[in-house]
Amino acid sequence: MAVSAGYLFFSQQKQLKIFSAQQSITVDQTVVESQEPLPELPKEVSLVAVGDIMLSRVVGQKMVKNGYDYPFAKLTDFLSDADLTFGNLETAITPGRRVETGEFMFRADAESATALKRAGFDIVSLANNHSPNFGAKGLEDTFKYLNDAGVKYVGAGNNQEEANQPVYLTTNGLTLAFLAYNDDDVVPAGYEAGQSRAGTAFMRIEAMQQAVTAAKAETDFVIVSMHSGTEYVSKGNSSQIAFARGAIDAGAELVIGHHPHVVQNVEKYNGKYIFYSLGNFIFDQMWSQETREGLAVKIFFNRDGVDKISLHPVLISDYSQPALITDNSGQSILKRLNYPFTNNVITD
Repeated sequence: MAVSAGYLFFSQQKQLKIFSAQQSITVDQTVVESQEPLPELPKEVSLVAVGDIMLSRVVGQKMVKNGYDYPFAKLTDFLSDADLTFGNLETAITPGRRVETGEFMFRADAESATALKRAGFDIVSLANNHSPNFGAKGLEDTFKYLNDAGVKYVGAGNNQEEANQPVYLTTNGLTLAFLAYNDDDVVPAGYEAGQSRAGTAFMRIEAMQQAVTAAKAETDFVIVSMHSGTEYVSKGNSSQIAFARGAIDAGAELVIGHHPHVVQNVEKYNGKYIFYSLGNFIFDQMWSQETREGLAVKIFFNRDGVDKISLHPVLISDYSQPALITDNSGQSILKRLNYPFTNNVITD
């Protein structure tokens, strides 16, 4: 058969035939095979997780004055660079009056949901002590505005079944299931979702473990979020420890905590990581250095689980706006993790 110039072929003997651009060559009775497919590239997914996001009170006032993207302005590129971005939204998104300094019922305007999306957030936890501040109507509005903006939510729903169900996100060929829970010692009993009542998922270990086991059977990795702990204390308490370890025992790959408003320790338990609290991410608690500080973590998953975790300390300014700490001042935050790290990467 005649072979046109300039092509590459493999013969049955796997000998490379190179044909000059100046000639045509006849190959007698040679079976030409296609090149073997390249090996499949490793699948990898990056997840950025941050702590408490409060878009009310002074933060809300800054958003009205400076634009709804203002709290996220210095970190949008960082948040958007990850395949998936997760945080704890401690604010109902529902119409209402201005919330003043010193109040503890948090609500944000509808534009806040689209600002979260523009900032890069893919999913938020609503299992906390502020999402239900404005009752069932506040939660229903929050669900609607987040859905309209294209931001997934977990840990709350119109009833108990919805609040406790996982949310699945797939990217780069890997699927992550998210579950989120609220400690019953930080909220009123009425904040728990009922059979026909909107609310949040409470931290009940047996039910959580059943949910983790079921989700694990349907996905690659399960991530559990918990809203728990003693405020302004740098280490996890017994409730956090029991719940987080129970999640790992049931098959969770990672546990992410929030609520104490400060960064707490990290634990590696049965080969899996537990971040007991990532501290504040967006909050107006400017009255102490520790409450102005937070931690963003970037977790890289491959087929086998967590491959690498990079640590990114943040500092809040102007009562609302976090930025990455790029000098050595962030090392004091990382030392609170009480876990070895090198060049801001967790090492074992």
